Amino acid sequence: MHSYVDFMTLGASVGGLRIGDMLVTLIFFLILMVLLRIFAWGPLMNMMEKRENYVANEIDAAEKSRAEAEKDAKAATDQLNSVRQEAQKIIEDAKTAGVRQEQDIIESARAEAERIKEQAQADIQNEKEQAIQALQAQVASLSVLVASKVIEKEINEQDQTEFINDYIKEVGEER
Repeated sequence: MHSYVDFMTLGASVGGLRIGDMLVTLIFFLILMVLLRIFAWGPLMNMMEKRENYVANEIDAAEKSRAEAEKDAKAATDQLNSVRQEAQKIIEDAKTAGVRQEQDIIESARAEAERIKEQAQADIQNEKEQAIQALQAQVASLSVLVASKVIEKEINEQDQTEFINDYIKEVGEER
């Protein structure tokens, strides 16, 4: 230590500062800088680089997540639009089927009404023909009856009127 003190005392002084003290301080400072570079600066820079990489990776992951979320949102929107279109198509198909079914029912009802009308007309025609045949049979039997009564007695005008009225009453009662 003695040599260090001698070295310090040997140095010249410039403006109240000792050059020897300055050199020793400078050497210690340089040694301190080298030690800091080796033991502090390197690990600190490694730590900062790791932190920078971590932040960059987090930003990339967040960007990927955002892009994926946007893609999923677009896919969901597309799917929702597709479902809406399908629902609209189903509704339109149901309306079309309803209109078609309504037309089929109306057409079927018209056909049934026409068939019933034709059947009723045929029944009326049959009843009319049967009535005519029955009336012809009654007229024939009445003609025979009238002829037999005429033969039995001679009819005067008053008897003839009574006879016709009686005949009309008989025909009316048979109906």
